[in-house]
Amino acid sequence: MDTIPVIDIAPFRDGTATEQQAVDGAVADACTSLGFLIIEGHGVADSLVDEMRTVSRAYFDRPLEEKLKLRMPPDRYRGYISLGSEALSYSLDEESPPDFKESFSIGPIDPADDAYHRSAAPGKFFAPNFWPESPPGFRPIWEAYYREMERVATTLMRIFALGLGMDKHYFDDKVDRHITNFSVLHYPEQAKPPLPGQLRAGAHTDYGSLTILKPDNAPGGLQVQKDDNWIDVPTLPGTFIVNLGDLMADWTNDRWVSTLHRVVNPPRAQALGSRRLSMAFFHQPNYDAVIECLPTCSEAGRPPRYSKTTSGEHVWMKINKHRTPDLAGAQA
Repeated sequence: MDTIPVIDIAPFRDGTATEQQAVDGAVADACTSLGFLIIEGHGVADSLVDEMRTVSRAYFDRPLEEKLKLRMPPDRYRGYISLGSEALSYSLDEESPPDFKESFSIGPIDPADDAYHRSAAPGKFFAPNFWPESPPGFRPIWEAYYREMERVATTLMRIFALGLGMDKHYFDDKVDRHITNFSVLHYPEQAKPPLPGQLRAGAHTDYGSLTILKPDNAPGGLQVQKDDNWIDVPTLPGTFIVNLGDLMADWTNDRWVSTLHRVVNPPRAQALGSRRLSMAFFHQPNYDAVIECLPTCSEAGRPPRYSKTTSGEHVWMKINKHRTPDLAGAQA
């Protein structure tokens, strides 16, 4: 599979049992072969995507000193991350220069004020979100988009369950109080050449169950590794890119794959027209969801490969790797 498959998931939502099975099978094939797919038929309005892109671009155009007022604190994953403050390659214990990007992130919206949510550990997964005062409309647009991504992620997890030979609702109680981080990543134009070895986002795998990505079609884009080659991931109108994270690979005993990917720099001839925005919904199961080999993913000769962990423990470990203290504030 040297291209990213495009799969219409509308029949899963609205079609017959036979049509639903066809969607399950196509998704399962993509998850087995590459861990990346492109979905259409998701039901997300183009107008909402356009509003998100417009208001997010306007935010990143604000003065740096204004954005730094909501700088992400070390005890949670909320707020603004300045240019060069992360290196995703560190999540795989690979050193590199800091990534050439800035971002703004939020988490779950309006979580319940109860013992379960207050006890979240080891991170403050339900901490209040930060909201900038400008541009106008930022918060309601971001909240509306987050809720749409929740809906699409729930649909995908049900497709995954059937594709793995389990009940459609198997994952429901493992993601009903999810701890998803939603980030908009801004890759500025590169007026000066990047540092040797510096990328917009270093090679890494994602951490959770799945990622739903909506990037701009701009020079310097996403690539996925396949057989030691890097494949460009196309940006198609009306679609979202979906890739698996490490926890889904662990859950499936590597039957499905969490694949190395990166965001490359634009060619120098296009560097001044290469501004890029990418909206990333990093779906993460409930913090106490136990991640261990699924009942359909082990057999004689293929015993469980990974020790038991929880969603919260895993993601917090990864986050603290990729934002190491010596990088915090670099190039800010």
